[in-house]
Amino acid sequence: MPLALLALAVGAFGIGTTEFVMMGLLPDVADDLGISIPSAGHLVSAYAIGVVVGAPLLAAVTARMARRRVLIGLMVLFVVGNALSAFAPDHHLLLAARFLSGLPHGAFFGVGAVVATGMVTADRKARAVSLMFLGLTIANIVGVPAATFVGQQFGWRATFLGVSVIGLAAIVSLVLLLPRDSGHDAAATGLRGELAALRSLPVWLALGTTVAGFGALFSAYSYITPMLTDSAGYADSSVTLLLALFGVGATIGNLLGGRLADRSMRGTLFGGLLSLVAVLALFPLMMAAAWSAPLAVVLLGTAAFTTSSPLLLMVMEKASSAPSLASSANQAAFNLANAGGAWIGGLALAAGHGTTSPALAGAALAILGLAVATVAYGVDRRRATPPAGRVVATHTPVTDKTPADRSAP
Repeated sequence: MPLALLALAVGAFGIGTTEFVMMGLLPDVADDLGISIPSAGHLVSAYAIGVVVGAPLLAAVTARMARRRVLIGLMVLFVVGNALSAFAPDHHLLLAARFLSGLPHGAFFGVGAVVATGMVTADRKARAVSLMFLGLTIANIVGVPAATFVGQQFGWRATFLGVSVIGLAAIVSLVLLLPRDSGHDAAATGLRGELAALRSLPVWLALGTTVAGFGALFSAYSYITPMLTDSAGYADSSVTLLLALFGVGATIGNLLGGRLADRSMRGTLFGGLLSLVAVLALFPLMMAAAWSAPLAVVLLGTAAFTTSSPLLLMVMEKASSAPSLASSANQAAFNLANAGGAWIGGLALAAGHGTTSPALAGAALAILGLAVATVAYGVDRRRATPPAGRVVATHTPVTDKTPADRSAP
């Protein structure tokens, strides 16, 4: 695999760290700025909104630019956003800085996926994408726990300064390792042309599968801490280590999904979603015992992230005239899944169905994702099959002679 994929992975590591670390620092930020924890929780939402807004917008407006320059520029914006977060004097400016930090997130993964797949042969595209996302999954194992520890020991502002340094390392890596011929979209026709590429039912079905499939993940994962403490009986001090197991599972699933998707993209997607349904359906049982709860966390990450590479490649394939925009839109869909899944899981809890009920709600969402993926498969087959009675032209001329006759004068 090209060494340039390492540069993309470093950027993904920084993005993954800053996205999830705020959740562990909310009490520290709230105390320092004199606000409530629910108000501090808006900082998580501000970042997610930045991702949803920035993903398609930045990918579309930079479509005519060289991708190498776009990726470097996006990481510069990432560094600026995190540095401003570190020095924000009040809650309102920190909200703005977090929104700014989220803007380059989706576009970086979107453009990065196009660059990654462009550096390898067709039979290794999914693996290339999975190696870029390796930085994101490793961030959940190493980056987030380390950044949380730094924030708790030296103040939350030190965490965002540290993330800015990771961003600078990513910029250096991109400058040194990314080929200079990482060009622009040949088919790009400006913002209107880029958006026109999304006027396709298969594209929206692929994005819908992402929302439902990863909504299933976040319905359960958003409430994994009370499941581990109230249901499995773990102490609060053990949760951080147990959450790192999710990152281990996500890393396994990401690498496994990349390898399998190069053999069968659709088969890997269906297999991953079916596995996710099974894991979430068994979650209440597995969370009832201390020995099986960690296994449940690992399996959740593995099943969910097995689908990440095939989903991204499917969206890019369906919007082939604007792959950067399509893959960026997939990142926006991922963040919508984050918010929507957490909301649906919360409804299950609020209805009094028990601590593990968000997992069962997630299983229902995964079944919905399977249904959408099945519809998408049917649409693809129908479009690929010519209508009855339609004559399909071939390159072989049709004559009224048999092969033996053709040799006659």
